[in-house]
Amino acid sequence: MNSVELFEKSFAVTPGGVHSPVRSFKNMGCDPVFFSEGSGAHVTSVDGKKYIDFCQSFGPNILGHRDPDVQEEVLKVFNKVWTLGALDPYSVELTSWLVDKIPFIDKLRFVCSGTEAVMTALRLARAHTGREKVLKFEGCYHGHVDNMLVKSGSGLAGMSESSSLGVESKIVSNTLIATLGDLNHVEDIFKEHGSEISCVIMEPIPANYGLLIQKEEFTKTVYDLAKKHGALVIFDEVISGLRVGFEGMAGRLNLIPDIVTYGKVIGGGFPVGAYAARKEIMAHMAPEGGVYQAGTLAANPIGMVAGLATLKKLEKHNIQAVLEQRTAEFAKNINNKINELGLNWQMIQYSSLFWLAPKTDKPITSPKDFPAGMADNFAKYFRSCLKRGMYQAPNAYEVGFMSWAHTDEVCAEAENIIIDSLKEASANH
Repeated sequence: MNSVELFEKSFAVTPGGVHSPVRSFKNMGCDPVFFSEGSGAHVTSVDGKKYIDFCQSFGPNILGHRDPDVQEEVLKVFNKVWTLGALDPYSVELTSWLVDKIPFIDKLRFVCSGTEAVMTALRLARAHTGREKVLKFEGCYHGHVDNMLVKSGSGLAGMSESSSLGVESKIVSNTLIATLGDLNHVEDIFKEHGSEISCVIMEPIPANYGLLIQKEEFTKTVYDLAKKHGALVIFDEVISGLRVGFEGMAGRLNLIPDIVTYGKVIGGGFPVGAYAARKEIMAHMAPEGGVYQAGTLAANPIGMVAGLATLKKLEKHNIQAVLEQRTAEFAKNINNKINELGLNWQMIQYSSLFWLAPKTDKPITSPKDFPAGMADNFAKYFRSCLKRGMYQAPNAYEVGFMSWAHTDEVCAEAENIIIDSLKEASANH
């Protein structure tokens, strides 16, 4: 079957034909592509076309698809065990490695996704503080947890409303929303609700709705405000953790979160998430304490082995630092060409993350800074890239991920594709 036939078949048996909404290519102006193979920096469609891939499963594949060294370790355990739902040595080895490597965590527990990690981290924060309200930021995504599916509402400072049907109003009422980069707004919320807030949850580098780089002063002041009012700080490092460095953004900012959530890179391409904290907070978790969380496939042996093999390879080759330099050079080359051609675009880069956005007079640090027509213009560019053999997340607000498999040769080819696609999209504007 080709992609069109598969989508028709999938649509008949799956809501929208997809198992995660962004995969539908909604608003891209073309049919979704079905992929059957991934290798290194490339994916191959069921239609037989090969693409440079900067989605990389939305970030887990920091070494590229099916890294041969990781695959070798995975096949060893694959031939011994798939899943146990019981104690195993593989999770102990990976947990111990992480606790040794990350100085501000004492204990860590694995789950199967970043959403699960956030859900439990919030429950843990409420249990530890005895408070119910949570403060999050507009433009930061923390998975499809009920009280994270919220947006700014009208009325009192920080009041919110659901961004999804089916979320109970009483749950939404305990989530407060602040504007990214607006310290006055954060201070107002703490003045109004400071004694009720259990935790502040934030992406220390917001990268789920554009790449919204914040001033360090902002993040540090929010951190201090939380501490002043007795609230815990949760760093959602599902994207940034282990990608920007082993200590993540916490290490870069020299801020120690009370709880940190991980995902993506930590599983080496398999469905793994985790939450971690110092021992007195983690002591609340059952069976030690009264906060319940469980999972049949948590700490799946294959994911544990893949994660450890990935992390060891990152360390051996200093890969995070190499990727940061590679991505900076990639963005620089593209921005130089964009400026030469007078195109109304820019590539924003942080570590091994990048985001192509319209050129603006001031930095884009919040959703309120998104220019009009952004999604439509991206769709034209996306279709042009696809035609030329480059795949990225099919959404204007998703970031791109550089991997170890994106060699200089692959990057040079991708730079040409991006520039040619921007020229075509701009000509059709």
